[in-house]
Amino acid sequence: MVTADYSDLIEHARAAMSRAYAPYSNFPVGAAILTDTGNIYSGCNVENAAYPLGNCAEASAISSMIMGGDNSIAAIAVAGFGDELCTPCGGCRQRIREFADEATPVLIGDNNTIRYTSTLGDLLPLSFGPDNLN
Repeated sequence: MVTADYSDLIEHARAAMSRAYAPYSNFPVGAAILTDTGNIYSGCNVENAAYPLGNCAEASAISSMIMGGDNSIAAIAVAGFGDELCTPCGGCRQRIREFADEATPVLIGDNNTIRYTSTLGDLLPLSFGPDNLN
């Protein structure tokens, strides 16, 4: 695993949050992924008038990672506004699990700082992943 300055990772997530398209919820979210190769990929939420068709920031960042030629998440940061923690939704936790293991750090931030650090295993216990299909 790459040793990282996670403050840099959350800065990428914050920058992505500023690009979010959230005209319906007014709740911009940004995510940034650090890969095992040391690359950082980011994404933001993109809403749609047909609500189920929107994309979460984490899914957008994963798509950027795949397009960049990487496929292994070493750490992920998520940034949102407000007083409550903006953790990945259940669907995004499973999406992250496809490319990460239980020990992968998940950093939750706001517009100023990292507010909470966890692991994917804590956020998605007893998860089902690619190794279950071997």
